[in-house]
Amino acid sequence: MACTYTDLPKLGFGFMRLPEVEGAGGSKEIDLDTLAGMVDTFMDGGFTYFDTARGYHGGRSEAALKAAVVDRYPRESFQVATKLPAWMAEDASSARAMFDTSLEQTGAGYFDFFLLHNLGEDRTHLFDDWGLWDYLAEKKGEGLVRNLGFSIHDKADALEAVLDAHPEVDFVQLQVNYADWESETVESRKCYEAARARNLPVVVMEPVKGGSLVKLPDNAAAVLRNAAPDEPLAAWALRFAASLPGVLTVLSGMSTPGQVEENVRTMRAFRPVGAEERAALDHVRAILDGIPTVPCTDCRYCLKSCPQGVRVPAALASLNILALYGDEHRAQENYDWNASAGPASSCIACGVCEGVCPQRIGIVRELARAAGLFEKR
Repeated sequence: MACTYTDLPKLGFGFMRLPEVEGAGGSKEIDLDTLAGMVDTFMDGGFTYFDTARGYHGGRSEAALKAAVVDRYPRESFQVATKLPAWMAEDASSARAMFDTSLEQTGAGYFDFFLLHNLGEDRTHLFDDWGLWDYLAEKKGEGLVRNLGFSIHDKADALEAVLDAHPEVDFVQLQVNYADWESETVESRKCYEAARARNLPVVVMEPVKGGSLVKLPDNAAAVLRNAAPDEPLAAWALRFAASLPGVLTVLSGMSTPGQVEENVRTMRAFRPVGAEERAALDHVRAILDGIPTVPCTDCRYCLKSCPQGVRVPAALASLNILALYGDEHRAQENYDWNASAGPASSCIACGVCEGVCPQRIGIVRELARAAGLFEKR
């Protein structure tokens, strides 16, 4: 299928990490006044793509998009993308109902881009089992969806399996950044190349790796600052992703007005990454690769053997975020999002996982460390 948008501005606004204020009873609420100003800066810069999802901010992100964007700008002046997370539903009926809820919450009238959310691992089958592909194709036929795609956090072979089963998709959303480009666990390059081999446009997520790429180790940051003293670290990450052929837009989960201003400046004056700059990024990646981390390759043999269902690779990934970037917020976010369904603390130290781990990782020891760091007492 051909995507109906071919020349989108290359910066998208991700509504996953919005500004918050303290509400009644000490709870966190989205700061709509600050968000509206951020949206104005973004739109004034000529950027128009807004990305949300049914589950972001505890289900409040879509309503925030309505308040900050849909209710304040002509509908034809921006694009709305949202996502259906089948794995959050109890059954097929409740999963399908998410579409109508998203339509109501956003007030968008229709979705320029609609995604089946976060395929991969044991989540992919739900979208097929519950007939969601066909259901959303019907919504597209009714004009409520203009482009249908999916997001996935998995390796290239899993991506290719979905693309082979569903060649009708209009686009795909992938985690692409220079740190993960050759990663054995993320496989950014391989996933990107799999999509492009099918001539599919790519929406990039996590170009700054959840903010970690602005928190580089000093020696890595020095490489980029020496190459371009006035270039913000985030700009390197955004420009790397936006330079790739076939990229529709690059999402940034911006949390502050300053982040919006900086990213808008970068992308309004966008220039592709050149050969010398690419060499600098390769140097940074080599530095990161040389930092001692837990040598998990995300083969998932441990997942298949664990009697407690511990999400071992996700827990180890959070440990590695800390080791590489010292980014406590991002490490915790990764743990909460990916590992909390099978927490490290539920490990019973049976050692079965260690017996099947090709890397001979002391998994029991590392899970105890993860539990102590990421599980609230």
